[in-house]
Amino acid sequence: MATPKATRPYMPGYGLLPENDGTGLLPWSWAETRLMNSRNYWLATVWPQRRPHVMPVWGMWQEAAFWFSSSRGSRKSRNLIANKRCVVTTEDAHNPVVVEGVATLVDDGETLAKVLAWENAKYETDYSIDVLDPMLNSCFRVDPVWAFGIAHDDFTGSPTRWEF
Repeated sequence: MATPKATRPYMPGYGLLPENDGTGLLPWSWAETRLMNSRNYWLATVWPQRRPHVMPVWGMWQEAAFWFSSSRGSRKSRNLIANKRCVVTTEDAHNPVVVEGVATLVDDGETLAKVLAWENAKYETDYSIDVLDPMLNSCFRVDPVWAFGIAHDDFTGSPTRWEF
């Protein structure tokens, strides 16, 4: 994946002006490090009735995407099957990374085995491939559309938006 384009987001009322574009922009590597190192994530989806739904999930940032699994019957899985748009955030509110993306249901065995290996390594688990059985569980790949990050120590200088 090519490095996404970084821009200064327009944040009225926070002392950030569009003409300051480029000053203090965070590198994409800053965001990727936080996406890879977060243990827990928040996933926001939308109910068919258009109500928001937010839940914590385990996941992995690998191959320029966010990967996670959930019970096939869970609200988040059903929401994503009906509407692929979602938001994923890291758990750190001081140095957050927020990713808006599009989720794709993954059901091929080779990819599921790769996701399981990532999960077992990251969370020090020893799950078998049965945990990702597509009849019982859903595995999703979330490809980013845009992302936002801000460094706690540089609130007015660091806000950065990346477009993919």
